[in-house]
Amino acid sequence: MCKDPLPDEEIALRMAELPGWEREGDAITRTFEIRYHGGVALIVNVADVERLVGHHADIDLRWDHVRFAITTHDAGHRLTAADFDLAARIDLIAEAHQAQPHNA
Repeated sequence: MCKDPLPDEEIALRMAELPGWEREGDAITRTFEIRYHGGVALIVNVADVERLVGHHADIDLRWDHVRFAITTHDAGHRLTAADFDLAARIDLIAEAHQAQPHNA
């Protein structure tokens, strides 16, 4: 996966393909509602995929939700194609865990 920073125009196009994700500066974030132990299982599954693709999110686990923040550290904390690929994978894993979008 290419680790070159994306221009703002391409970031906007990719954001449109990932409903529920928000841009916060040079990161994309999404929060899912899920109880604590379900959140732990979700994180373990995400971590397995992250290891395979060689890219990881910053993860914040709380009692009733999990928040993912993704940026490419190797690209100077900028957004790359790898970030959007990981976000799409996280969406699929969250769906499999029946995690609900936060504030939906």
